[in-house]
Amino acid sequence: MGGFFAVASKESCVLDLFFGTDYHSHLGTRRAGMVVYGEKGFDRAIHNIQNSPFRTKFDRDVNELEGNLGIGCISDFEPQPLLVNSHLGSFAITTVGKINNADQLVEECFKNGHTHFLEMSGGTINPTEIAAALINQKSTIVEGLTWLQEKVIGSLTVLILTPEGIYASRDRLGRTPIIIGHKEGAFCAAFESFSYLNLGYEDYKELGPGEIVFMTPEGVETMKAPGQEMKICSFLWVYYGYPTACYEGVNVEDMRYECGRLLAKRDNVQADSVAGVPDSGIAHAIGYSNESGIPFTRPFIKYTPTWPRSFMPTNQAQRNLIARMKLIPVHKLIKGKTLLLIDDSIVRGTQLRETTEFLYHSGAKEVHIRPACPPIMFGCKYLNFSRSSSDLDLIARRVILKREGEHADEMLADYADPDSRNYQEMVEEIRRELNFTTLRYHRLDDMIQSIGISPCKLCTYCWNGKE
Repeated sequence: MGGFFAVASKESCVLDLFFGTDYHSHLGTRRAGMVVYGEKGFDRAIHNIQNSPFRTKFDRDVNELEGNLGIGCISDFEPQPLLVNSHLGSFAITTVGKINNADQLVEECFKNGHTHFLEMSGGTINPTEIAAALINQKSTIVEGLTWLQEKVIGSLTVLILTPEGIYASRDRLGRTPIIIGHKEGAFCAAFESFSYLNLGYEDYKELGPGEIVFMTPEGVETMKAPGQEMKICSFLWVYYGYPTACYEGVNVEDMRYECGRLLAKRDNVQADSVAGVPDSGIAHAIGYSNESGIPFTRPFIKYTPTWPRSFMPTNQAQRNLIARMKLIPVHKLIKGKTLLLIDDSIVRGTQLRETTEFLYHSGAKEVHIRPACPPIMFGCKYLNFSRSSSDLDLIARRVILKREGEHADEMLADYADPDSRNYQEMVEEIRRELNFTTLRYHRLDDMIQSIGISPCKLCTYCWNGKE
């Protein structure tokens, strides 16, 4: 996905920017960058973070960067922030989201006189550069950001650093958050609300969908009022978000306790213990344990000294190996036991099947699986949640195709209904394929209740295909 942090301070912003950006490391795996503006103008550092944590790569830069305005990002794919010189002046820009109509927008830019884009490896164009090109078609940055929001099919949240201050633009439907923090002499903007607390900032405001603000050390000015419609990503609470984060006033950890509690209320399985797949499955499992009375245990532990963050290569076989290498079994808590295991989701199913086999190999008697969300039917169109190139990478879709053939797409709504016979038979087929003792998914209505905000404000596309 990706994350971001920005600081506008009367004094040096570098340390706040460094630590604030680092607190977003769980949201991206490939690139990170920081740009500051000071007496010497713009100064930037970008590094590959695939094999080393953010702090390790940017330690030296902290001593070299100088400025009181800055933006930083963690990125899953493209290098950023980018530095741009245009008729709007010089600025730095970073984005989070996904542009589904990138090819169309590039062609429109060419027709409007844009001469070229720089290609990245593989021949793709950096979406942040496309965003900058669209913004530069207008006479002001605010007009350009508004134009960008209207043109992009998908989702795009943007930070722009100028010599005068920082623009923060939440995507049109608010699929990702922007929260503003404040302390004496400084304001910050963040994806994750917890990222500024240890830096002395307090909550100031959360931007609404499509809202644009201009941030300086003296204050935050709304340049474009928020829209009425919101579709914030539900998966922020289920999986993406750090436990201490809050979105729309709802804490991630608390939501996961409630999610596990509602899972338990519909279940009657007899187990020796409840466990969560680290890290996001743990809070769901605690909630389940609290409601059911089944003891919570940790039958495997994630090895954090050399796996402090989630390194996820693009090669699927390598990803499966890395996921397995991180988990170390506690045989005394596994051998001869009936285990109930909660993971945040089942996407392809490969990793959870290997985890289950690993538990059987360690002596588990039974392994009951309870995903914290419904079967994923559609690849995310908005936030790069899944790197899948096709919906058929999803195990639920493969099973439906196997059952329905050429009529599979026509039957998706019925398979998404947890009360339908097709749903029950699909779940049973997934259970057999992945070798679970039993399988029961969280219901979408219960998951929405776990979040606790109006259902019409939530994006649930990956489960029911509704935009």
